[in-house]
Amino acid sequence: MLLVTTEQIPGRSYRVLGLVQGSTIQCKNIGHDFLSGLQNLVGGEMESYTQMMNEARDIASGRMVREAEALGADAVVGMRYMTSSVAQGAAEVMAYGTAVRFD
Repeated sequence: MLLVTTEQIPGRSYRVLGLVQGSTIQCKNIGHDFLSGLQNLVGGEMESYTQMMNEARDIASGRMVREAEALGADAVVGMRYMTSSVAQGAAEVMAYGTAVRFD
């Protein structure tokens, strides 16, 4: 499955199948939250949250790809991520784009 952030794929013609999306809400446990809070006091990267967001993007992307495959898509164009905080230490990540089938 080809995923691109551009609105066009140079040299390819395709038919639009529709919007596809995938999302997840991820959170860290209280121990990680406490240690990340300490990290916030001294500065630097909050590695447990970086890892959490990377995992969340992978899950959301995978769900979007499965939705596109169910439509018979060859690619997703205009692919984007959106994030939002839903609670202390929890974030939603959504991946979305337009599923297309090559001519």
